[in-house]
Amino acid sequence: KDSHVASVSAPRRAAPMSSTDFYVRYYVGHKGKFGHEFLEFEFRPDGRLRYANNSNYKNDTMIRKEAYVNEAVLNELKRIIEESEIAREDDKQWPEPNRDGRQEFEIVLGNTHISFATAKIGSLLDVQESKDPEGLRVFYYLVQDLKCLVFSLIGLHFRIKPI
Repeated sequence: KDSHVASVSAPRRAAPMSSTDFYVRYYVGHKGKFGHEFLEFEFRPDGRLRYANNSNYKNDTMIRKEAYVNEAVLNELKRIIEESEIAREDDKQWPEPNRDGRQEFEIVLGNTHISFATAKIGSLLDVQESKDPEGLRVFYYLVQDLKCLVFSLIGLHFRIKPI
């Protein structure tokens, strides 16, 4: 597995935002038997997509990919986020990150800056049994949609054989 990025950036505080600011970061991971295993991706305002997946299972190595997406992809990403209405949600009633893992989701969209942190979600049953099933469901499906988009973009960009 090839490496294309030196490192994945650590979370940082956002500077004052203009109405054109845009940033998305998602992280899910845990520390366990095979060390720190995680998946992380971020989209930056200039179209830069950074992706990292670290698993030490069966001596697997870290995968780091970086690509640039155009304005149409960024606009679609913004549309997905806006239509999910995630900005209306609050993670106060969501399960706290625990030793089984954590998820972090950060969005800067115009003048809105939101960060969420919650436990890993194993299934929709975890969502339904939470204190805020409606809000967590919005988060769960948004994350699924974004992961599908990122996996498609990375897969298409780094495809070895053209279609």
